[in-house]
Amino acid sequence: MKEVVIFGVGDIAEIAHFYLTNDSGHRAAAFTADRAYLDRDRFCALPVVAFEEVERLYPPQRYGMFVAVSYAKLNGLRADKCAEARAKGYRLISYVSSKATVWQGLKHGDNCFILEDNTIQPFVTIGNNVTLWSGNHIGHHSEIGDNCFIASHAVISGGVKVRENCFIGVNATIRDHVTIAKNCVVGAGALILKDTQEGGVYTAPEAVLSKVPSTRLRKI
Repeated sequence: MKEVVIFGVGDIAEIAHFYLTNDSGHRAAAFTADRAYLDRDRFCALPVVAFEEVERLYPPQRYGMFVAVSYAKLNGLRADKCAEARAKGYRLISYVSSKATVWQGLKHGDNCFILEDNTIQPFVTIGNNVTLWSGNHIGHHSEIGDNCFIASHAVISGGVKVRENCFIGVNATIRDHVTIAKNCVVGAGALILKDTQEGGVYTAPEAVLSKVPSTRLRKI
């Protein structure tokens, strides 16, 4: 069992603590955050220490680290903190849920967070610092680049390449053998049928309010 310091004191850090505690070979020992953002000294009944001095209190020779941060700045904030943790000498751990469908031989990098009900088919490669929230389909021979966040129930078809620093929203669908270029945002419910442009934002039409109220609908 490897003891781990979790970077972050928000919702995602609390979720990471829950999963590591209940479904991993790791044990959370403490939380850390930048001193400027510290507003507490305890979180989830564990100590909270300033990131500026974490290596003195929890030396990297003994402790691993997990950076539990959202997709802010197209995952750039999380990527920056991963780089800072590595520079301090920490090994970044990954979490793969025991309730995910993962075939032997899956290749993934560090600081990955792969939650329950993900179906990851054979010959998939996942880079560093990738979050797969619950319930996604990652098709065979797909590649997910570094610093990506894929929200729930997205369909990544076979042979897809998702390049670095992308966000893919809930219920998005990506056709087979499509490339999602770097720094793209694919919004909730979007259907991607061809390669995207770097830095592009792709959204599905938003539902509109009907002029007919629900009380006048028949058979409902």
